Amino acid sequence: MTSRLPRTMRSDARDNRARILDAARAVFGAEGLSAPMREIARHAGVGPATLYRHFPAKRALITETFAEQRRACHAAVRDALADPDPWHGFRSLIERICELHAHSRGFADAFMTAFPEAMDFAADQEQTLRAVGELARRAQETGRLRPGFVVDDLILMLMAHRGLQGTPSAARVVASRRFAAYVIEAFRAAPETGAPTPLPPAPRLQLTDSPGTP
Repeated sequence: MTSRLPRTMRSDARDNRARILDAARAVFGAEGLSAPMREIARHAGVGPATLYRHFPAKRALITETFAEQRRACHAAVRDALADPDPWHGFRSLIERICELHAHSRGFADAFMTAFPEAMDFAADQEQTLRAVGELARRAQETGRLRPGFVVDDLILMLMAHRGLQGTPSAARVVASRRFAAYVIEAFRAAPETGAPTPLPPAPRLQLTDSPGTP
């Protein structure tokens, strides 16, 4: 549920609201949904009372913060289902979901987990899984998606994809595209004929030292 704006709002109130949403995108995007509201208020340069006046509940702030990503997710589902080539639609949906998740840890949290503050996203998840199931059925009928694929494989893929959240933002997006390309090849029923499709560029990644490593 999106918090309602009053019919008229003073310019300073509009500015505060915009700063809060910008801060929420940055903080939730970097830290996930567990980031406290006071951190968002601090990042926005407003007091907690101002934040809660605009967004009385964290759920309302999360819903408003990721409204654009939710619209993009809905559009990706619609475009994939409307694609006359089921395999292409299936591939494009996987690529676009990974892209959305890579750009924001908060959106990935809201889509993938049962945060009480992210209940509105359950419908998005259900819609996406239904679309993947329908696309998989069509693509399997063409013989291009391996017959053993089930919708739970998408969940498994996204769980693995969340492992990229610990990498810097720029490398994470590059890694996400390459990860999606490898997964799509794993879902393919048979190797491509002719020259294989080039993979996206490889990211520059570094293994994180374990605790206690000198």
